[in-house]
Amino acid sequence: MSEHPTPLIGLTLLELTKKLKELGFEPFRAKQIWHWLYAKGATDFAQMTTIAKKQQAELAEHFIINRPSIAKDLTSFDTTRKWLLAFADGNKVETVFIPEEDRGALCVSSQVGCTLSCTFCHTGTMKLVRNLSAGEIIGQVMVARDGLGEWGKRREDCLFTNIVMMGMGEPLFNYDAVAKALNIIMDQEGIAISKRKITLSTSGVVPVIKQVGDELGVNLAISLHAVRDDLRDKLVPLNKKYPIAELLEACRTYPAANNARRITFEYVMLKGVNDSDADAHELVRLLSDIHAKVNLIPFNPWPGAPYECSSNNRINAFAQILNDAGYSSPVRTPRGRDIFAACGQLKSDSERKKGEKVWLG
Repeated sequence: MSEHPTPLIGLTLLELTKKLKELGFEPFRAKQIWHWLYAKGATDFAQMTTIAKKQQAELAEHFIINRPSIAKDLTSFDTTRKWLLAFADGNKVETVFIPEEDRGALCVSSQVGCTLSCTFCHTGTMKLVRNLSAGEIIGQVMVARDGLGEWGKRREDCLFTNIVMMGMGEPLFNYDAVAKALNIIMDQEGIAISKRKITLSTSGVVPVIKQVGDELGVNLAISLHAVRDDLRDKLVPLNKKYPIAELLEACRTYPAANNARRITFEYVMLKGVNDSDADAHELVRLLSDIHAKVNLIPFNPWPGAPYECSSNNRINAFAQILNDAGYSSPVRTPRGRDIFAACGQLKSDSERKKGEKVWLG
């Protein structure tokens, strides 16, 4: 093996083709390898039976099929599954699979830690360590497919059907890697998850939102959580840079939004903070000209959290006001709370190395 073999997971098909050409491989080999990696889930070149053994050995000399290692694999009483995944440098992220009766969504991380410091979110108590590479983002999907035993299955037989970029980190502060990863994941010759089944959640990095719609066309979710700037400044400090009016204007013009593909506004229910009838009526007013739906999220507690969850009666009353105004407003059922896999509970023990710099937007 060469001293620094190239990781294959995370290369585009064009990049793979170019690297293989430099080694003297025929161009069609790139598509073969791509299929083995992303449709079959191969973890070893010896599994690639359409490639001669001599060429398998040559590939193994120059490339590695990179996966994060599994530090922990936990399953909740409600069948939610959480992996703590470790990368080559020792940093870790959490990835969560949430099964439903006829579908299942994988919650994928984009950064180790987070810079946003949202006060209701456990991840926000971590400092940002670093961005993930495209290969490390895709690697989370590969591990989930491995663990669920779904390589090679017909699409209609797979429980893993959807991806939500809602794990650790702010995806739009790592847009280039996230976009590269999602384009590979959406490629119909490989993992082949449709853009209609991918949702990217942002706390509101306004300048990048249109780019997401133009270049990726995935579903957009906005981590909103408040209807007034003074409160949102506290809950989601990014609001000080991109206030609610600017954020909603970006949503109004989001290229991929229409009546069939509405923008989801995530709203965590915090007792006595943002859960009044007046808050609900103001939310209706704010969303009046946007193709929107609202996900109401009961606050998921974590050690030292400064908030409590709104009562069921208060959540239902809030939802009723939204529903009466014509907005679909399901209350998200908390999943995986017992293994700290629920929304807002993800955290790892990774720390940034001294002097290491990361783009903070």
